[in-house]
Amino acid sequence: MSAGERKLRVTLVRSLIGRPWKQRRTIRALGLKRINHSVVHRDTPEIRGMIRRVTHLVRVEPMEE
Repeated sequence: MSAGERKLRVTLVRSLIGRPWKQRRTIRALGLKRINHSVVHRDTPEIRGMIRRVTHLVRVEPMEE
């Protein structure tokens, strides 16, 4: 990731138990494995779209350089 690129920290905060398979696959595609697990992604339209699908399950924070 180059300098000056915006990044997002995505954290899984709700359980996947009882969630539809599309939401489970989206969480897995984001790289999240368990509750309170965080990953850092570049702020791209593709990642934003994935986050929008599971916004009720994750917490998103902008990262400072």
